[in-house]
Amino acid sequence: MNREKYVIITAGGAGSRMGADIPKQILEIGGKPILSYTFNLFLNLPFKVNIVLVAHPDIRKFWLEYCDKERINLRYVLAKGGMTRFHSVKEGLRFVPDGAIVAVHDGVRPFISKEKIISMFEMAQEHPAVIPVLPLVDSIREVRPDGTSLIADRSKYRLVQTPQIFHSEVLKQAYQTPFSPEFTDDASVVEKLGIPLTFAEGERFNIKITTKEDLVLSELLLKTIW
Repeated sequence: MNREKYVIITAGGAGSRMGADIPKQILEIGGKPILSYTFNLFLNLPFKVNIVLVAHPDIRKFWLEYCDKERINLRYVLAKGGMTRFHSVKEGLRFVPDGAIVAVHDGVRPFISKEKIISMFEMAQEHPAVIPVLPLVDSIREVRPDGTSLIADRSKYRLVQTPQIFHSEVLKQAYQTPFSPEFTDDASVVEKLGIPLTFAEGERFNIKITTKEDLVLSELLLKTIW
């Protein structure tokens, strides 16, 4: 069965680590909001993806004004962001039917390749939970409460990215679980159901724009890969 495709784009954070007065999703790179590049990732695929944007109130207002100013006519659902990422995704799932494939993607990850998104949607036709991961290249240490530390075996760990892609009925069932602070992404919620995760190879350029340094790097990436 070829399932209908959806993406929930999360844009709920205020960007405190950026040190900016406005949310990071609407900061500009290359003269356009970061969020506009992320939107285009899913608009320019060779198949239709229904978009659900879950946004902080400040971002909702800005986004609507930006689309009106630039005369951008997009078909998507605009949902209200929650207190946490967990609550935002749960709200977005209200607009996704059972029997679909749904991706969840950070609004501040605009550099993942079209080819990677396509391959992950293809994988998700067969696997209920697909997440992109990368091996660590730096050394890592486990810090103890007393301030001492131990070297950790980096081969046992992976960096986790988005989009994370699921069978919608699986993700919707997972989000019936009560909120826990340990839920840092969708995969951690789905794991509670005992659903196995299928790893896809991530991409080094698929950075999450979170700090001022990320903004500088993003301007360089924009000139290099777009």
